[in-house]
Amino acid sequence: MLDKKAEIKVSGMTCATCAATIESALKRKEGVLQAQVNLGSETAHVEYDATRVVLAELEEAVRGAGYGVEEDRATINVGGMVCATCVSTIEGALSDLEGVYEVRVNLAAEKAYVTYNSRVVTPTEMRKAIEDAGYDYLGLEGEGGQEAEVRGKDLEEKKRKIIVGTLSSALLMAMMHLPNVHLLPISMDLAMLAVAAPAFVYISNPIFQAASRALRNGNLNMDSMYSLGMGTAFASSLFATFGIELSKDFVLYETAVMLATFLTLGRYLEASAKGRTSDAIRKLMDLSPRTAIVVVDGREAEIPIEEVIEGQIILVRPGERIPTDGEVVDGESYVDESMITGEAIPVLKSAGSKVVGGTLNVNSAIAFRATKVGRETVLAQIIALVDQAQSSRPPIQRIADRAVGYFIPVVLGIAFGSFAVWYLLLGQTLLFALTTMISVLVVACPCALGLATPTAVTVGIGRAAQLGVLIKSGGALEVSEKLVTIVFDKTGTLTLGRPEVIDIYPSGAEDRVLLGLAASVERFSEHPLGEAIVRSARSKGIDLMRAEGFSAIPGKGVRARVELGDVAAGNRSFLADLGIDIPDDLSKKAFTMEEAGRTAIFVARGGDALGVVGIADMVKPRAWLAVRKLNEMGLGVVMITGDNPRSAEAVAREIGIDQVYAEVLPQEKASKVARLQEEGRVVAFVGDGINDAPALAQADLGIAIGSGTDVAMEAGEMVLMRDDLMDVVSAIQLSRKVISRIKLNIFWAFAYNAALIPIAAGALYPSMGISFRPELAGLAMAASSVTVVSLSLLLKRYVPPARAAEARGGDI
Repeated sequence: MLDKKAEIKVSGMTCATCAATIESALKRKEGVLQAQVNLGSETAHVEYDATRVVLAELEEAVRGAGYGVEEDRATINVGGMVCATCVSTIEGALSDLEGVYEVRVNLAAEKAYVTYNSRVVTPTEMRKAIEDAGYDYLGLEGEGGQEAEVRGKDLEEKKRKIIVGTLSSALLMAMMHLPNVHLLPISMDLAMLAVAAPAFVYISNPIFQAASRALRNGNLNMDSMYSLGMGTAFASSLFATFGIELSKDFVLYETAVMLATFLTLGRYLEASAKGRTSDAIRKLMDLSPRTAIVVVDGREAEIPIEEVIEGQIILVRPGERIPTDGEVVDGESYVDESMITGEAIPVLKSAGSKVVGGTLNVNSAIAFRATKVGRETVLAQIIALVDQAQSSRPPIQRIADRAVGYFIPVVLGIAFGSFAVWYLLLGQTLLFALTTMISVLVVACPCALGLATPTAVTVGIGRAAQLGVLIKSGGALEVSEKLVTIVFDKTGTLTLGRPEVIDIYPSGAEDRVLLGLAASVERFSEHPLGEAIVRSARSKGIDLMRAEGFSAIPGKGVRARVELGDVAAGNRSFLADLGIDIPDDLSKKAFTMEEAGRTAIFVARGGDALGVVGIADMVKPRAWLAVRKLNEMGLGVVMITGDNPRSAEAVAREIGIDQVYAEVLPQEKASKVARLQEEGRVVAFVGDGINDAPALAQADLGIAIGSGTDVAMEAGEMVLMRDDLMDVVSAIQLSRKVISRIKLNIFWAFAYNAALIPIAAGALYPSMGISFRPELAGLAMAASSVTVVSLSLLLKRYVPPARAAEARGGDI
């Protein structure tokens, strides 16, 4: 028996019964010796036999009882990763720690994203696990660790190794071609050994150390193969130099040094390129100023940004960045929000306007009250969202992951097999067989496969953030490529979301009385149509009456009691439900309004219909263009609305949508999306993220469209920072580009290995006399992973056609 104790942080408890329920659930698990739940600290203390039950099962028991388990998250910077095998090694080392729930390692970003229980496992233990696995722990993200310094030193060290290797290789090549005269007191082979040995040890030492660590951990990685290849070349040279079994033909010092140099060169170029894949998130982090000028009792003081608290008044001068989110209390100025929203035109801010940290104050001084600071700001949330998204793995990566799992054993088999075939079966010389084996070992490149997806995802999601498109996962990129249908909510998405009263048609009451009655009951409604009626009444100076007994039926209408009687305002079905008849003249007028694209709101008092109010919501300026471009991309477009069919059809005709679902209640939107999915369509739903949560969740891809920086971060798999429907087009175009680049990367990685490994093994030698020298194989290997990273980096300059046309001032 192995006794262990654990603390589990529980959420959702409200009373002593909850604590008893959790204790009972835990005690029912086999292996639990004791369980106590503290309601005050919301913590479960458990003593258990680790040979019979594990922590994850205990937490599942808590969840099964209907409560939540709070989790901690950490992002760890990791150094020393070279290939996809390193990823699986680190994930395995961290996952083996008790209290770690999930580990995702991004090879391109060189980060490990860990979800864990901080009461069971600590970052110190994670550090030990990483270092025991043979890798460098470079600190936690956001804690000012030594990441940048260590990586800078690593690049400098690699550069020195490359210079030493290049000079040594050149000298060794020259010595090979010198006439065999007695210029030195020792033989030429010994002279070459004297030149090669220090350089080889200096350059290759990290490679052999990494291979040794991998073997101690029971793994094979790229360093293992490369060490075997280089080591064979250098060892054979030593044997030949001292006349042990091998002839002078086996002196391959220049090959060994070149192999070490080329591998180091490849890793130097790869590390430099990988460092640029996260440029976007670094630029976002650099947007926030380090200090802020706060105003206290009329006096200004500059303090570190970390010391700013909510409610403080902050002064921002022209040309300075706004340090936190807030609301302007004094002054008026234009603010450039392009770095957050992608909107190029500065926005005028005055008293009452919201400002966002990281944006640039352009022309005048303003003072604002801080409303969100630290991790609560929009900029901090965007950075966290982008960082998490870059760590995600789209399903397409499974292809590379599966291949890498078999890659190294297969390559080792091919390498040893080629040696055996050429030397034992085909009777080639030992030198030729040895050369083919070394070439196979050094030309194979699992790095290219491991980097194909994460580099493109990291660069692509970062580029999207720069364009004002927040993509929450790599999976969202892949879904975008498969989309068949785009469903748009109407109000606030296709339209401006600020409807206005256009027509008032009374029947049995004057215009002002009719509007006053409607506004008096609608004043408690949060529906945009109700707000339009209230705005209209107040703009006309109509006094609203006190209302009691307010009730609202979603998608139908509202009712309340005012001093003039019971009043109801809503659509036809609402009045029908209340047993109120609609006169023919009102019905005909409402029909005419709806034909014109307006929403008809009937008003009744005491069981009699008094009139109808026509409300219209203007269509967004570029809605028609977005629909046209989506159709040209082969996507079907559907509009969904709670409006009546005639009004909905009128709006749809205006913007070019053929398929409309009208009179859909808010709770029914998700079922409409599900019906489209049942037809075999891959569906994206575009909404404002306010009352569309079920539909956004139901869709294969939820796209929440924001209004400037006022955006619900939790809504949808994609969030558009601008209130521009053309960004839906841009987001899909960018996603498709990223996925196409991933496919190109994977193709290149597979094609490279599929073509060069057989050539290195001598497949073309019998028919064409072509063989692959080991040093050239090493150079090709170095080029392969650099090529993949470089292809991904090209995404940094990608501009979706929709956005490019906007910059030109055209319609694409």
